[in-house]
Amino acid sequence: MCALPQPGNTESQVLAELRCHPDQACPFVRNLQARATFLDAGTLALGFTLLGDLEQLLLPPPSSSVRTDELWKHTCFEAFVAHAGDESYHEVNLSPSTAWATYSFRRYREGGLPAPSLDLRMVVHRQPKRLEVHALLGLERTGILSPGQHLKLGLAAVIEQKDGRLSYWAIRHPEGQPDFHQSVAFTLELAPMPEED
Repeated sequence: MCALPQPGNTESQVLAELRCHPDQACPFVRNLQARATFLDAGTLALGFTLLGDLEQLLLPPPSSSVRTDELWKHTCFEAFVAHAGDESYHEVNLSPSTAWATYSFRRYREGGLPAPSLDLRMVVHRQPKRLEVHALLGLERTGILSPGQHLKLGLAAVIEQKDGRLSYWAIRHPEGQPDFHQSVAFTLELAPMPEED
């Protein structure tokens, strides 16, 4: 079984339970957790674990791990990454197929251009009642990560049922319609790891 490297120090790891938006319901998901940590000073590790009846969910089949737009229209795990105190942010989409996409925004929903190339590696594990998506993001050459700066994170997911209905999952939802781009959803703060001498 293929695996990604694990962080040596998990003290900086943030773990959160994602909650379904109150206007939708997905009875086939029992629990959905997300986590983030730095693997080293320039690599962000993300993980999502979904427990439930996967037979009732529409999961894209395995495919090449290539950049693909509009992943959010189907089952997709998402991370929104910003520097603390900065309006600009990046969106990362991770499909259970191993397809991915990254976008840069200057401020709330302004921009949405493909982000600079990330050294992105993904691993997906599927079991009858469990789905895990893990990714490593190399941030050093992208401008996403500046030495010594804290990151603000929003972790979220879109889950598609076999009947085509979508549910939206986040740590915190804004008032009204689901919207992962709202700053209220960027609830986690991740301290950088010190660079090695």
